[in-house]
Amino acid sequence: MAETGSQSIKITAFFQHLNSISLTILIILLFMSVLTWYLIITKTLQLGFIYWQARKISKLFWNNSSLTPIMIHLSQTQLHDPFTHLTLQVFNAAIYYEKRLAKNLTTLCSQNEFLSRQLRRVMTEEAARLESGLSILATISSTAPFIGLLGTVLGIYEALITISFKGTASLETVAAPVGEALIMTAGGLAVAIPAVLGYNALVRGQKAFLNKLNSFAHDLHTCLNTGARIDMKNIAYIKQHLQIHQVEEAVRFDSL
Repeated sequence: MAETGSQSIKITAFFQHLNSISLTILIILLFMSVLTWYLIITKTLQLGFIYWQARKISKLFWNNSSLTPIMIHLSQTQLHDPFTHLTLQVFNAAIYYEKRLAKNLTTLCSQNEFLSRQLRRVMTEEAARLESGLSILATISSTAPFIGLLGTVLGIYEALITISFKGTASLETVAAPVGEALIMTAGGLAVAIPAVLGYNALVRGQKAFLNKLNSFAHDLHTCLNTGARIDMKNIAYIKQHLQIHQVEEAVRFDSL
């Protein structure tokens, strides 16, 4: 209890010793720290949610013989994630193009090009939406150390003024302003380090997700143009091709 009371007295004395400029710097660092952790937590939760939704949409796409289940899911859900936005808008584009063809209306491009344009537009929009807030983290990570350094400079300047005024450089004279300067430096680093680490982690996570979204966009584009799902990573295709090729070679050999 005695140690707790002593610590509270030291903290109170520290804040009482701060001038208006140093106190403003400390408040700015505190605000930046709160904003940093808010962005890190919310963007992490957002990334986890869209990964969960991506697995759901991918499962509906690959595990059903028709596109009807995924269309039913889109008609019954709220649009909150990139996979849902992408799928809905591309389906709508395909339906719109088919209606124009059914009415014998002239078109300026093929269905393949029309869907490709829609996919590129949606990918650009979703990438911009995912990156919102990251620029704030980058700004905080680059400016917080310098704001803390400004507080450090002011603390040292105050220590020099105190020495000049009292004419002595005793520990009692410089301890408070120098301690204030060190705390400002530590505050700037305490804000900048989580911002840098959070920014880098979120950028990597979002880049991996956009690659996943881009792959799904190509699979969806292929399905709507060919009417079939084609998994290019499936080894069964090349095995089937080899079997057909071997049968053709055997037939050709027998005919000779």
